[in-house]
Amino acid sequence: HAVEREKNLLPLLNVKNLIKSEPSKTLPISIIAQNKDSLKIPSRPIEFIRKYPSVFHEFLPGGIGIHPHIKLTQEVLDIDADEHLVYESDSYRQLVADRLLKLLMISRMNKIPINILDKLKWDLGLPQNYLKTLVPDFPDCFRVVGSNDSGQLELVCWSDELAVSILEKKAMEGGSGYSKGMPLAFPVKFSKGFEMDKKVKKWWDDWQKLPYVSPYENALHLSPKTDESDKWATAVLHEILNLFVARKAEKDDVLCIGEYLGIRSRFKRVLLHHPHIFYLSSKIGTYTVVLKEAYKRGLLIENNPLMNIRNRYLHLMHTVREHGKDISMSSGTSQEKKAASNASKKEAGDDDSEEENNGVSVTFSGSETENGDSDEEEDRFKGGRGSSREAVAVSRRRTTTTRSKRKNGDLKTHLGDGEGERAMGRRHSRTKPKVPQPLNASTNVHRRSQQRSSS
Repeated sequence: HAVEREKNLLPLLNVKNLIKSEPSKTLPISIIAQNKDSLKIPSRPIEFIRKYPSVFHEFLPGGIGIHPHIKLTQEVLDIDADEHLVYESDSYRQLVADRLLKLLMISRMNKIPINILDKLKWDLGLPQNYLKTLVPDFPDCFRVVGSNDSGQLELVCWSDELAVSILEKKAMEGGSGYSKGMPLAFPVKFSKGFEMDKKVKKWWDDWQKLPYVSPYENALHLSPKTDESDKWATAVLHEILNLFVARKAEKDDVLCIGEYLGIRSRFKRVLLHHPHIFYLSSKIGTYTVVLKEAYKRGLLIENNPLMNIRNRYLHLMHTVREHGKDISMSSGTSQEKKAASNASKKEAGDDDSEEENNGVSVTFSGSETENGDSDEEEDRFKGGRGSSREAVAVSRRRTTTTRSKRKNGDLKTHLGDGEGERAMGRRHSRTKPKVPQPLNASTNVHRRSQQRSSS
């Protein structure tokens, strides 16, 4: 539920940031279509834009433009202003700096390429231009080395205070007397109806009792295929997901950072062997790794300022989705209204054909035939002056049709198939009148001979 709920949030914010970067704060739809892949738009750009009318406003510049232009609504601009306040606050900037510092300390070489950080920018909650607005303000923590294409973020000073995992921190706060190297059990959430075999249960209990190796320690001396190494790789992945603001990330991004750390295959094995710790979702066409313990009923348990802003964006999108019918009725395009009118006319045509098949002939006046059911339904939604008068006409026609169908059904019930059809034909004067044929003498003689031979 959490993955599917946020499936269009990232492309929507990408389009929003692209429009805001323009001096005119507007953008033609053709430019958005050209950058569809980089913006990660899942469908046709024009369809995606029109899906969220409370976020994007479509208009023709000067009233005579050929290509429609897109600008942002005031509601999304208000949320965007609050988002910038969050990014510029000292408390949040310190949180982001701590995340980067912890990620650098997890790395073996205490360096991370900029291209990997760009992939994780959304998950880490980094500002758009973090290399210029955030990194220079923390020279004692990290710095950028190398060129822009092959640049890396390098650790400047190790912090023993931050080199503590989330599991160790909780154990120390609990007053259990935890010290380095003691066993620590991972919190798990088993699915409903899950039953574990006795042998697997014994292995799982023994695995939980193994010594906990901190993800900030170098554990490459452990054999790759041992349970100790598996538990250390689990601790690394668990800590990385806790550094992400949403406690989840796409599987490709997780494996990308795992490949740089040199434990990509161990990450794959961890995801395969421990689904009760890491949930793997395929809801939005790609795999997403979710930390199970961080969610309850599809909602993040521990919120942060940035996730509160993202939830406001989601609420704005969800409000459009809830009242989509009302918005499309009042402010839909002419093509959408025409399609809706054709659909209603088709339904009316199906009713007419059904009535003809049942042998019921209903006559309409000229005004009723010209307007049709679709115009009347549209007028009823719009609240026009003639809505009540036309609604009465529609109800009378439907009542007449219903009564005719009931009578025809009674005839079919009491008579046989052939007799029922003939009776319905006589009722509606559809049988041809019998014309008596003239008889001559030869015809009478021929009939008498037939009667004698039969006798």
